[in-house]
Amino acid sequence: MDTHVREPAGPLTTQDAFAAAAERLSAARPLSDRRLQEIEAAISEGRLTFAEEELARYLNLHPADADAIFLMARTQLRLGRQAQSIILLKRCVELTPHFIAARYNYADLLLRAKDFPSAMDEIARLLATDPRNPLFRQLQANVLRSVGEGARSVDILGQLAAEYPERFESWLNYGHGLRALGQRDGSIAAYRRAIELQPSSGKAYWALANLKMVRLSDADIEAIEQQLKRTDLAPDDRVQLQYALGKAYEDKGAYGRSFEQYARGNAAMRLRIPYDPAGVSRHVAASKALFTPQFLMSRKGAGSKAPDPIFIVSLPRSGSTLTEQILSSHSAIEGAEELPYITLLAKRLETQGYPATLDNVDIAAFQEFGEEYLRVASAHRKLGRQFFVDKKPPNWFHLGLIHLILPNAKIIDARRHPVACCFSQFRQYFHKPRPRQAELGRLYRDYVELMAHFDRILPGKVHRVFYEELVANPETEIRKLLEYLDLPFEEKCLYFHETKRSILTPSSEQVRSPLFTEAVAQWRNYEPWLGPLIDSLGSVLTEYPSVPEELR
Repeated sequence: MDTHVREPAGPLTTQDAFAAAAERLSAARPLSDRRLQEIEAAISEGRLTFAEEELARYLNLHPADADAIFLMARTQLRLGRQAQSIILLKRCVELTPHFIAARYNYADLLLRAKDFPSAMDEIARLLATDPRNPLFRQLQANVLRSVGEGARSVDILGQLAAEYPERFESWLNYGHGLRALGQRDGSIAAYRRAIELQPSSGKAYWALANLKMVRLSDADIEAIEQQLKRTDLAPDDRVQLQYALGKAYEDKGAYGRSFEQYARGNAAMRLRIPYDPAGVSRHVAASKALFTPQFLMSRKGAGSKAPDPIFIVSLPRSGSTLTEQILSSHSAIEGAEELPYITLLAKRLETQGYPATLDNVDIAAFQEFGEEYLRVASAHRKLGRQFFVDKKPPNWFHLGLIHLILPNAKIIDARRHPVACCFSQFRQYFHKPRPRQAELGRLYRDYVELMAHFDRILPGKVHRVFYEELVANPETEIRKLLEYLDLPFEEKCLYFHETKRSILTPSSEQVRSPLFTEAVAQWRNYEPWLGPLIDSLGSVLTEYPSVPEELR
């Protein structure tokens, strides 16, 4: 459902309390100005350039008109300008504090922008006006989940599912929340209820299939196959049903049929979401050109000196969640999961030509950036422990930036066998750009090349954990890891699966079980279909775990 309340929400049903709540927000402040009514109609019809021009003229004459500002915020959002929309909505609620629809949209965009403390403040104001409003409560649950308050989030989601038992989304969200807390049976029941309510839902079927310890039944397979015969399936549902079916066939040992479904889903996503493999290679080349020993020496002493962060970088599906769970079992370390803040800082710098622009940044700014990171990350620190883990995999892309702003931070590279890593990405549904097999191989080579560069210019800075070695010799590898962190060994790290915490990543189930070796060579079941991937990996595969000479 579109939660931006002035967008058309489609026909209402008596069961859709969320749509009804959105309708009430919109009706609470009807537009009386005929010109603004015409502009609102233009926005709904997608005539955004016209709406933007007309609103600019109107606001030139009426700069404090909250309704016009709200319409401009909507227009900017539809044009992809989220930051501008946030600024406008902030101005709107400052001018008219009781403009609840504007405040709701403001809170929602703050959540999207990862400004979690500000989002919580706005949600508190919303709930003070209407404590039972399901839209406000759902938004509160989303923010709580994002800052690691999984139990509080699930309490709200459970209440919403109980109050609106015929609403598919309530059960799906509740299932996600229960899964993050490790409550598998409850999450299965919630996903099953969601499927009953909406049998065509790829989201629900994939959520169920993606519970690693769950196998879909023959009846599930038949139901999915029937749904895939429909011509009216939404594209997202179709893709996620294909991934779910691929997992079901995999569990039955039908690897050819399984691969066919994974390949179909991957191809559909590759066409829908742009991916530029050359862009990654250009970034690696630019980083190698910028980050030289001379560049780093000239900025020695820059950045915040705080030693608190431990960054785990990797490609997806390389064991980063497992490594974080092990570290989070130590009394001195708190797992904060995948924090967005390094990526957000890099995006701010992109407008000036990142990473090359770092050559022009005043040295004092690196300390400001580091302290800003620590400040925003503090919202995720609940346990008062000395260190915290930020395990966002793509931070490998920004290793040089991390070193400049937080030179005392520890960096762990979680690495996995090239084919195992890449194929695991291929068979995992993400609503993100989906590289083809050969593009995955190129990505892995780029990653190895950049990490090798930092190994050369910052020797000893990065500690590498190989997934296969960690699984085979856990105590030895954990001791090495803690020695790198200058921390004493603790037995609890060996029993990481007993540590209770909220985990949002797809590996949440595996890390709540003892280590098992089955996944190490699982890719070999699909080897007949992985020629493009294997060929593209080249020497990083044949020389793994060593780094090929040409990439050093």
